[in-house]
Amino acid sequence: MADAAPGLALIVQSGGFDRVHYAFALAAAAAAIGRPAILFVTGRALPVLTPEPGWHALDPADDGSPPAARERYLAERGLATLAELVDSCGALGVRVIACELGWRSLGHDAAPPTRPELRVETAGLVTLLTTAGPGWQMVFV
Repeated sequence: MADAAPGLALIVQSGGFDRVHYAFALAAAAAAIGRPAILFVTGRALPVLTPEPGWHALDPADDGSPPAARERYLAERGLATLAELVDSCGALGVRVIACELGWRSLGHDAAPPTRPELRVETAGLVTLLTTAGPGWQMVFV
């Protein structure tokens, strides 16, 4: 596939609402223009992948506001909310990998239930590195 667009792999480690929001925005944008995208989610960002508490359990936004307040702020301005971006990533086929080590670091012996619309797989860094092919861009968020 010499003509294929290079993929985008995002390592989402920060649990800050704004960082997680932007990672999902980047992944959705890449997928929307035909670029393969992977979200490798780990650490304090992992709650975004769960149905409950989901993104509500993320760390505050950069301005210190709680996730629910930041989500309302985005919605009031007609901007894509994190909830909408999560749905978009699922619909656009963004590959989502939840880090097995990350789950364990949060005290889970096994991966908890995840959002079904995202088709989350639990794996590790080797899976990320073997999936992201030569020429892919890798961004740490």
